[in-house]
Amino acid sequence: MKKILLILICCLTLTSIFGQLTDGPKITVNNMVHDFGEKNYGELCICEFIIKNEGNQPLNLYKCKGSCGCTIPKCDPTPILPGNTYIMVVTYDSKREGPINKSITINSNAVNEPYLVVRIKGNVQPDPSRSILEK
Repeated sequence: MKKILLILICCLTLTSIFGQLTDGPKITVNNMVHDFGEKNYGELCICEFIIKNEGNQPLNLYKCKGSCGCTIPKCDPTPILPGNTYIMVVTYDSKREGPINKSITINSNAVNEPYLVVRIKGNVQPDPSRSILEK
């Protein structure tokens, strides 16, 4: 009888602990990496990441930060209710030649990933006006 009672108490304790770990807002993103592919110099580079709250409490996006000044994410502080989505728009300044490999860090109250990192990649072709001037 004591063993059964001890096992029951252990099961209830584990269930309680597991329940606390799974309660709260949970962040998911439709795509961890957006590939712009080949872009012309100065061409508009905008993409979207769909952020979803898979949890059971409101998800707050505290801060969205690009890895440099050329990568600008737009985050709304309005809470994302459970089951709802938010579209984070990211703009990249393509007046820089060469490969694109930038990250965006999303800081939130998510229990699964409070600091989620998504990436953008691609390549910007050389500035055509520069090659004309060099000739």
